[in-house]
Amino acid sequence: MENSSLPVLAIGSDHAGFPLKSALARWLRAAGYELHDFGVHAPERCDYPDYAHKVCRAVEEGAARFGILVCGTGIGMSMAANRHPAIRCALVSEPLSAEFARAHNDANVVAMGSRMIGEEMGIAILKTFLATAYEGGRHDQRLAKLSPPTC
Repeated sequence: MENSSLPVLAIGSDHAGFPLKSALARWLRAAGYELHDFGVHAPERCDYPDYAHKVCRAVEEGAARFGILVCGTGIGMSMAANRHPAIRCALVSEPLSAEFARAHNDANVVAMGSRMIGEEMGIAILKTFLATAYEGGRHDQRLAKLSPPTC
Protein backbone atom coordinates (compact mmCIF):
# COMPACT_ATOMS: atom_id res chain seq x y z
CA MET A 1 0.00 0.00 0.00
CA GLU A 2 1.57 3.28 -1.11
CA ASN A 3 1.21 6.39 1.02
CA SER A 4 0.95 9.63 -0.99
CA SER A 5 2.41 11.63 1.92
CA LEU A 6 5.67 9.69 1.70
CA PRO A 7 8.33 10.75 -0.81
CA VAL A 8 8.85 8.72 -3.97
CA LEU A 9 12.22 6.96 -3.90
CA ALA A 10 14.64 5.57 -6.47
CA ILE A 11 16.93 2.66 -5.65
CA GLY A 12 19.74 0.90 -7.47
CA SER A 13 22.68 -1.37 -6.87
CA ASP A 14 25.39 -3.36 -8.57
CA HIS A 15 25.82 -7.11 -8.15
CA ALA A 16 27.64 -6.75 -4.81
CA GLY A 17 24.86 -4.58 -3.43
CA PHE A 18 22.02 -6.71 -4.80
CA PRO A 19 21.19 -8.65 -1.59
CA LEU A 20 21.08 -5.53 0.61
CA LYS A 21 19.23 -3.49 -2.03
CA SER A 22 16.62 -6.24 -2.31
CA ALA A 23 16.09 -6.30 1.46
CA LEU A 24 15.86 -2.50 1.65
CA ALA A 25 13.40 -2.42 -1.25
CA ARG A 26 11.17 -4.98 0.49
CA TRP A 27 11.23 -2.96 3.70
CA LEU A 28 10.51 0.33 1.89
CA ARG A 29 7.54 -1.13 0.01
CA ALA A 30 6.16 -2.67 3.21
CA ALA A 31 6.48 0.76 4.86
CA GLY A 32 4.34 2.26 2.09
CA TYR A 33 6.92 4.01 -0.07
CA GLU A 34 6.51 4.21 -3.83
CA LEU A 35 9.77 2.87 -5.16
CA HIS A 36 11.42 2.98 -8.58
CA ASP A 37 13.84 0.04 -8.61
CA PHE A 38 16.43 0.59 -11.33
CA GLY A 39 18.14 -2.74 -10.73
CA VAL A 40 20.03 -4.85 -10.66
CA HIS A 41 17.49 -7.63 -10.37
CA ALA A 42 19.96 -10.53 -10.21
CA PRO A 43 23.45 -11.01 -8.77
CA GLU A 44 25.28 -11.22 -12.13
CA ARG A 45 28.31 -8.95 -12.51
CA CYS A 46 27.61 -5.43 -13.73
CA ASP A 47 29.07 -1.93 -13.62
CA TYR A 48 27.93 0.26 -10.70
CA PRO A 49 28.02 3.63 -12.56
CA ASP A 50 25.22 2.48 -14.88
CA TYR A 51 22.83 2.09 -11.94
CA ALA A 52 24.04 5.14 -10.03
CA HIS A 53 23.35 7.31 -13.08
CA LYS A 54 19.83 5.88 -13.52
CA VAL A 55 18.93 6.63 -9.90
CA CYS A 56 20.49 10.10 -10.01
CA ARG A 57 18.66 11.01 -13.23
CA ALA A 58 15.37 10.06 -11.56
CA VAL A 59 16.16 12.41 -8.66
CA GLU A 60 17.38 15.20 -10.97
CA GLU A 61 14.27 14.96 -13.16
CA GLY A 62 11.90 14.94 -10.18
CA ALA A 63 10.63 11.39 -10.68
CA ALA A 64 11.96 10.60 -7.18
CA ARG A 65 12.60 12.82 -4.17
CA PHE A 66 15.50 10.73 -2.85
CA GLY A 67 17.86 8.09 -4.21
CA ILE A 68 19.35 5.04 -2.52
CA LEU A 69 22.48 3.38 -3.89
CA VAL A 70 24.16 0.16 -2.76
CA CYS A 71 27.40 -1.44 -3.90
CA GLY A 72 30.06 -3.43 -2.08
CA THR A 73 31.50 -0.50 -0.14
CA GLY A 74 29.26 2.39 -1.26
CA ILE A 75 32.36 4.26 -2.41
CA GLY A 76 31.97 3.70 -6.14
CA MET A 77 28.27 4.48 -6.13
CA SER A 78 28.80 7.71 -4.18
CA MET A 79 31.58 8.80 -6.53
CA ALA A 80 29.42 8.16 -9.60
CA ALA A 81 26.43 9.91 -8.03
CA ASN A 82 28.37 13.03 -7.13
CA ARG A 83 29.34 13.51 -10.79
CA HIS A 84 25.78 14.86 -11.21
CA PRO A 85 25.64 18.60 -10.39
CA ALA A 86 22.20 18.40 -8.76
CA ILE A 87 23.06 15.42 -6.57
CA ARG A 88 24.43 15.55 -3.06
CA CYS A 89 25.20 11.92 -2.28
CA ALA A 90 26.42 10.91 1.15
CA LEU A 91 28.16 7.61 1.82
CA VAL A 92 26.99 6.51 5.26
CA SER A 93 27.45 3.47 7.46
CA GLU A 94 25.36 4.37 10.50
CA PRO A 95 22.31 6.54 11.33
CA LEU A 96 24.13 9.56 12.79
CA SER A 97 25.92 10.23 9.50
CA ALA A 98 22.60 9.86 7.67
CA GLU A 99 21.03 12.41 10.01
CA PHE A 100 23.77 14.99 9.47
CA ALA A 101 23.85 14.32 5.72
CA ARG A 102 20.21 15.38 5.54
CA ALA A 103 20.15 18.07 8.26
CA HIS A 104 23.35 19.90 7.31
CA ASN A 105 24.05 18.92 3.70
CA ASP A 106 20.53 18.40 2.30
CA ALA A 107 21.71 15.10 0.82
CA ASN A 108 19.25 13.81 -1.76
CA VAL A 109 20.98 10.46 -2.33
CA VAL A 110 22.37 8.04 0.21
CA ALA A 111 24.96 5.36 -0.59
CA MET A 112 25.70 2.27 1.48
CA GLY A 113 28.11 -0.64 1.29
CA SER A 114 26.67 -4.13 1.51
CA ARG A 115 30.05 -5.49 2.63
CA MET A 116 30.22 -2.87 5.38
CA ILE A 117 26.77 -3.05 6.96
CA GLY A 118 23.94 -5.53 7.42
CA GLU A 119 20.25 -5.35 6.67
CA GLU A 120 19.26 -4.02 10.11
CA MET A 121 21.78 -1.19 9.91
CA GLY A 122 20.66 -0.38 6.35
CA ILE A 123 17.06 -0.06 7.52
CA ALA A 124 18.12 2.08 10.50
CA ILE A 125 20.06 4.35 8.12
CA LEU A 126 17.03 4.72 5.82
CA LYS A 127 14.66 5.41 8.71
CA THR A 128 16.90 8.24 9.88
CA PHE A 129 17.70 9.60 6.41
CA LEU A 130 14.03 9.71 5.40
CA ALA A 131 12.83 11.18 8.71
CA THR A 132 15.37 14.02 8.87
CA ALA A 133 14.65 17.43 7.37
CA TYR A 134 17.22 19.85 6.05
CA GLU A 135 17.85 22.57 8.65
CA GLY A 136 18.66 25.35 6.17
CA GLY A 137 19.84 28.59 7.75
CA ARG A 138 23.61 28.65 8.26
CA HIS A 139 23.94 25.62 5.97
CA ASP A 140 22.48 27.37 2.90
CA GLN A 141 25.63 29.42 2.26
CA ARG A 142 27.78 26.30 2.44
CA LEU A 143 25.57 24.36 0.08
CA ALA A 144 25.71 27.19 -2.44
CA LYS A 145 29.49 26.83 -2.46
CA LEU A 146 29.16 23.21 -3.62
CA SER A 147 27.90 24.35 -7.02
CA PRO A 148 30.51 24.60 -9.77
CA PRO A 149 31.95 28.12 -10.21
CA THR A 150 30.37 30.14 -13.02
CA CYS A 151 33.61 31.81 -14.16
